[in-house]
Amino acid sequence: MKKVILITGASSGMGKETAKALIKQGHKVYTVARRLDQMQDLEKLGGFPIQMDVTSEEDIQYVVDTIIRKEGKIDVLWNNAGFGLYGSVEDVTLNDARNQFEVNVFGMAAVTQKVVPYMRKAKSGTIINTSSMGGKMYFPMGAWYHASKHAVEGLSDCLRLELKPFNIKVVVLEPGFIATEFGSVLLNGFSKISKESAYKNMMDKIAEGTQKAAQGNGSSKPTVISDTILKIVNSSNPKTRYRVGKFAKPMVWMRTYLGDRMFDRIVMSQMK
Repeated sequence: MKKVILITGASSGMGKETAKALIKQGHKVYTVARRLDQMQDLEKLGGFPIQMDVTSEEDIQYVVDTIIRKEGKIDVLWNNAGFGLYGSVEDVTLNDARNQFEVNVFGMAAVTQKVVPYMRKAKSGTIINTSSMGGKMYFPMGAWYHASKHAVEGLSDCLRLELKPFNIKVVVLEPGFIATEFGSVLLNGFSKISKESAYKNMMDKIAEGTQKAAQGNGSSKPTVISDTILKIVNSSNPKTRYRVGKFAKPMVWMRTYLGDRMFDRIVMSQMK
């Protein structure tokens, strides 16, 4: 059965690759992102790109109204838009931290609020929220990013129970290391922090590890995400969580079963 799908954050990486796969399957795929020019290839393939900022309620309302007017429904919402803000709690400004939550948490919630009434009326729908393995564990210099993804996990669990009576499925996607723009965004965040930071050595170690992962075999291809999203979209009863990509399962396993102090030791051993 072909579905009407809305994907946020579809101008690159996981969102774009998955949109291509869904379009090829014959689904009606509406892709949104701030960078409209980077979604023109999706339009040529048969997709429907629209410019949208997840922090703009006006943009969100326009997109949802447009889809409902044309299609009469939204079967699947994939809240994929987000970014990683890295730097120590001491160094990152609270304005930047608030923006991290505006995009990763409140933006996701705002789109969901606009779409849910139509799914509820239809008594059908699937909402996929992109969290991260970082929503279940932690790493130094990533406090605001990890905090936002922990929030995504909690919000999604509550949402799943609230929407269960209306036959709306809520699924959490927990990617590991995926070959996307995430690494370059992380390094760009570091570049804004003073070279005199007390945490410079730690930042250098993380930057070095990020670059090695990007150059070597430290990341999974975005296709592991697109394959997973296709599985969710085409399932009548998807799982509540999908943990996929490099290191996702072992890192979360260690965090869950080794305890705080042992996990801390493992993480900090990489900072030497």
